[in-house]
Parts: sequence; structure tokens; C-alpha cells
Amino acid sequence: MPEWLVPVARAAESVAPEQMSRFLPPESGDGRQSAVLVLFGEGPRGPELLLMERASQLRSHGGQPSFPGGALDPEDGDPATTGPLRAALREAEEETGLDPAGVQIFGVLPRLYIPVSGFVVTPVLGWWREPTPVRAVDSGETARVFTVPVADLTDPANRATAVHPRGHAGPAFLVESALVWGFTAGVIDRIVHYAGWERPWDRAKRVPLDWHA
Repeated sequence: MPEWLVPVARAAESVAPEQMSRFLPPESGDGRQSAVLVLFGEGPRGPELLLMERASQLRSHGGQPSFPGGALDPEDGDPATTGPLRAALREAEEETGLDPAGVQIFGVLPRLYIPVSGFVVTPVLGWWREPTPVRAVDSGETARVFTVPVADLTDPANRATAVHPRGHAGPAFLVESALVWGFTAGVIDRIVHYAGWERPWDRAKRVPLDWHA
């Protein structure tokens, strides 16, 4: 694993759930177990992160950038141990066509909750040791698969606060002709912060979710 990823691995070992989000899994145990792959690689411009954009026609989160991932299947195994790791790699292969054999898992972040969908999500951290070509495997579900340089994610000019029509606000990133917001942006924001990569940015800069219009 490259030296620049060490701060991310250290943060994963020490960060508390409440430091990641105010939305934590219900104490009742309710929620559908799922996982996402937060995959770091080395690109032409240095460290980068793999993202995908959901197809615009989808009823849930259509057109929204996200990490590869999805719900755990029974064959993934125990949700409390290695199940999320298997699910993250399996879903990433199904959605982007990457070869899981080239991915080195180096940590997991605390489980988080997405109230609107009822998913309990484990962010699984990976190092793309041996990159393979990626693409939108199913155009009915995925519009595109792309990478974002970490330098762009930490550039203050690309950071903003996204404002939902209902008034909710959260971190956002304007990168690769996309507005990254919601759960995905929240995880990236916390990784950037706790890895020590964050640069001062204008939190008063607001972007509506219909920014393309």
C-alpha cells in the first residue's frame, strides 16, 4: 500500500461512528445490511477515487454519483465480519467490471445509516493494487464509471454545500462534470478531514441539487 494511503488506514482504525455521521444504525438492529467499496488508485494525476453515476431513469437516487456497492446477499456471509467485504467487491465487479483480485482491502469505516432507504452501510476501504478496465456494465442501472483525482476532491474551488429542496444541507464536490452529494459526499468529506488532507474551503458556497438546470 502506498505511503499516501497510510493516513486513511489510521483514520479508519480510530474514527468513531458519531465522527462520521449523525445518522447511525438503529439500536433495534433494523435496516438492510449493505456495503460500498471506497476504492483508491493511482492515476495520471496521482491518487484517485473510483465513482459511478447511477442511471437517470432509476426511481431511487437516479443520476446521483456514488461508490460501487449494494445490499449483502446470503452468500456474502456474516454481516458482522467479512460479509460487507465480500459484498463490496462483488457489487463493484457487477457494476463496474473491475477484477476483485487486483483490490487490496485495508480497512473499514463505521457502519452508517441512510434513513431515506433504510440501508445500514459499511464503507469498505480498498487499494487498487492492480487496476483493470472499468465500465458501466448495465446501462439500465449505471450511466458511467469514472475516477476523480484526490487533488480535485481537496481543491477548495470544487467544494460546496449542497442544498436539498426540502432544506437539508450537506457537503458536496463539483468534479468530473458531476455534483457528488449525499451519503457519498459525506463519506469523502470525513475521509478527507480525518486523513489530514482537508484544505480551508468556503462553507457558505451553496449549490442546489438542480444545479444542472
